[in-house]
Amino acid sequence: MGRTDDALDQPPTLETDELTYRIADRTVLDAVSVAVADGEMLAVVGPSGAGKSTFLRLLVRLDEPTAGTVRYGGCDYRTLDPQTLRKRVGLIPQQSALVEGTVRENVTLGPRLRDEPVDDAAAVRLLERLGLPGTMERDVSTLSGGEAQRVALARTLVNDPDVLLLDEPTASLDADTEATVESVLCDLAAERSLTVVAVTHDVEQAGRLATDALVFDGDGGVEREPTARLVGARK
Repeated sequence: MGRTDDALDQPPTLETDELTYRIADRTVLDAVSVAVADGEMLAVVGPSGAGKSTFLRLLVRLDEPTAGTVRYGGCDYRTLDPQTLRKRVGLIPQQSALVEGTVRENVTLGPRLRDEPVDDAAAVRLLERLGLPGTMERDVSTLSGGEAQRVALARTLVNDPDVLLLDEPTASLDADTEATVESVLCDLAAERSLTVVAVTHDVEQAGRLATDALVFDGDGGVEREPTARLVGARK
């Protein structure tokens, strides 16, 4: 069945409009315009230092653009109050800091800060899907780097964001756990119509997660390309 006219009329879940970022005399992003649909997964690749992580920070207003803007569901993100933006758009940086305490206290942090009901059962199910069964009462100081990374992912997903921004989401994981996390991300994108933007150094992973990728050239330029072409070029 094709998409309805109403669906075609909906604005993209995430859209950048001439997004530009400069530091001193260096242009990190030069007028980047991209649209990401509801439930779409988009990879971000390019050389180290090309501005990929900065791009994610701009999308959630941790950094302010030099020019241009970002829209979520057609709304300029400057019109959203910070708490609403943080709930709708979840960012998981490469080094995610957990708060002292248990896994439960971390995973349920968002709802508790907003004085919303806490669904422990949903949190447990999410941790199980991420390969962390029986961990709710563990102190986070006992977690490995890979376990902590997955707890940070669960903490963000519990907020039920519209958009998930990931910076090297499987960098600390072994191959089996990496496959588990990739599978969960793909499943959640489909189940929740979750829009995902994932920075990765691994072109093969980009191909597993997404149909398209933003390719950063390191000089401010960004091109959108099919991941199949990028993967094929490596062979």
